Amino acid sequence: MITAGCDVGSMTAKAVIMRDNSIIGSAVALTGHVSEKAAIEVMERAIQKAGISMDDITCCVGTGYGRKNVPFAAARESEIACHAKGAVWQAPTVRTIIDIGGQDAKAVRIDNAGKVLRYLYNDKCASGTGRFLEIIAEALDIDLAEMGDLSKRATEKLTLSNQCVIFAETEIISLVNEGKEIPDIVNALHHAVASRAASMAKSIVVEPDVAMTGGVAKNAGMFDALGSALDTELVKIEHPQINGAIGAALLARELCGTDTDSDTAGSPARL
Repeated sequence: MITAGCDVGSMTAKAVIMRDNSIIGSAVALTGHVSEKAAIEVMERAIQKAGISMDDITCCVGTGYGRKNVPFAAARESEIACHAKGAVWQAPTVRTIIDIGGQDAKAVRIDNAGKVLRYLYNDKCASGTGRFLEIIAEALDIDLAEMGDLSKRATEKLTLSNQCVIFAETEIISLVNEGKEIPDIVNALHHAVASRAASMAKSIVVEPDVAMTGGVAKNAGMFDALGSALDTELVKIEHPQINGAIGAALLARELCGTDTDSDTAGSPARL
């Protein structure tokens, strides 16, 4: 059986295609202003990598910020459920997930089957999200993808006192004007974001093992800062950015695997 998951986030869209229990194709694309267009584009890329056609897919589940705009999805699931399912599939010992997305952050406690036990969701403030990192990268005129390597070169421990993005940006500019080194500033930024995410996670009680999901997990400096804030060694999963789409593809298998003749099963709409 071939199933698919399409996770349309605020910043990026992700698609995963699975045959039985293996990933055979995946893709990531910028969401842009039109979620439906992003969903179609990223699924087309994943299909091409998998070497199949849309007709070969038995079932697709949509998730993420723009899940209602995935036109070929047979069903839609919350990103909380999908990240939980994907994380346990990638690392069976994981019991707590911290997902730092483009415009939100989530802390989730799960059981050994990937069922959600408790969760907390923050989408009211940009601090503690990928957007915070993006804003500061623009202010410092550095590439977002370079922030992890930059923070590794930090030599002075700095602290950001402001959690608000606007005030933090002003504080960072002041640090630049004081002659502070960019790696030290970036490292302080990572720890500020990690502190916010860790505080949220602790409110639902962090149970090991802990994994970080979302595109921000690819930032090595951010990954280390979160582990430090939680005083634990995080489990590094292989595909953090597409984790939600993996979970969606797994849920698609559960949806269609036992009853392919049901009203909700069958091939998704054509691209």
